[in-house]
Amino acid sequence: MIGELKALVFDLDGTLYVNKEFGHEINICACRYMAEVKGIDVAAARELLRETKKRLAAENGIDSTLSHACMDLGGDLKELHRRFADEIEPEPFLNRDERVVTLLQSLGGRFELVVYTNNNRSLATRIMKAIGVAGLFRKVLTIEDYWLPKPDRDALEKIYLALGREPAECLFIGDRYDIDLRLPAVMGSTVFLATSVEELLPLNKLLHGEDL
Repeated sequence: MIGELKALVFDLDGTLYVNKEFGHEINICACRYMAEVKGIDVAAARELLRETKKRLAAENGIDSTLSHACMDLGGDLKELHRRFADEIEPEPFLNRDERVVTLLQSLGGRFELVVYTNNNRSLATRIMKAIGVAGLFRKVLTIEDYWLPKPDRDALEKIYLALGREPAECLFIGDRYDIDLRLPAVMGSTVFLATSVEELLPLNKLLHGEDL
């Protein structure tokens, strides 16, 4: 299987870095937006989003995302991400991690490196710069490429075409199995779950010949 791999497709948030405080900032921004949409206060919007994600997960049998919850409640995905881009400052929360930089530099010598994120391009670019990985990826695919949040089969098929790769040639790396990995696995890609930087770091050793 490893011999077939040509491209490594990384999720960004929660995978190449983990910062709960920054995640909280993103969630609060979404709550402010949904509070305006629904004409309620921010605390009520937070609870509404939480319950909506829970309901969608029960209905679909997989975890749900903030994007899907906002859309289900009548929010506009493009407006949500405009607010993310305008209101969120990643730099105070994030730092360069030399372990991740070294890992990607090593992997980049053998594989095409790609980011595929539900985040928008402006914020993703700032995040990647803050954690020191800007310029290490051949492609950065964001929500703005297709406006179809993960997991989405149509978006994933377009990504394989954009990369010029068959599913079996791609390894997907992410921190949420249902969101980042389940669909690529169904479509024939290898997947690697990493919920922390510490879990991400062994990837280079595994790809030097050990079984995934």
